[in-house]
Amino acid sequence: MKTGARALGIAESYRGRSDRSTLAGAVVRGDGILDGLGYDSCTVGGTDATDAVVSLVDDLARPDVHALLLGAVAPAWYNVLDLARIHAVAERPTLAVTFEDSPGLEDALREQFSGDALERRLETYRSLPERHAVSVGDETVYVRYLGCDREEAVEVVRSVTLEGGRPEPIRVASVAAGAGDGYRESLE
Repeated sequence: MKTGARALGIAESYRGRSDRSTLAGAVVRGDGILDGLGYDSCTVGGTDATDAVVSLVDDLARPDVHALLLGAVAPAWYNVLDLARIHAVAERPTLAVTFEDSPGLEDALREQFSGDALERRLETYRSLPERHAVSVGDETVYVRYLGCDREEAVEVVRSVTLEGGRPEPIRVASVAAGAGDGYRESLE
């Protein structure tokens, strides 16, 4: 990614003291400089995380943002994201980057939910693109992508990962979400 190009990272923080989880969006330049922040929240265990992400994309996605990177596919205790809807709003490559290999979420969803709540989450989860392992230095991340091919997804992830295995827009958004969550707690 060129130095002046920007990516929007979105991450979540939850400290367990309310029914709301904090989402932060961070616009980060290719050289790692923060260029914008935004906040929203979603219900822990709910189904409104996609709406919160769409709100952040609307608030923060500018013409100079060339990619959207999400730090989870099921933030806020299985509040599963609809990546196709998010991509349709973002109108740019949309990548969900996770950091651990896993067999997927279906078994966990079945353990935690039943009936319509389970079916709704399973439908959204099953609509997600396949995960692909991507090596970034000595680390491996797992990427789902829409709006680009695998080669471009790998290039985006590697270009915004300045050190370690966390893409900088997601790392900064995660730090901001934690700070925002702490601040929100202090007001309650």
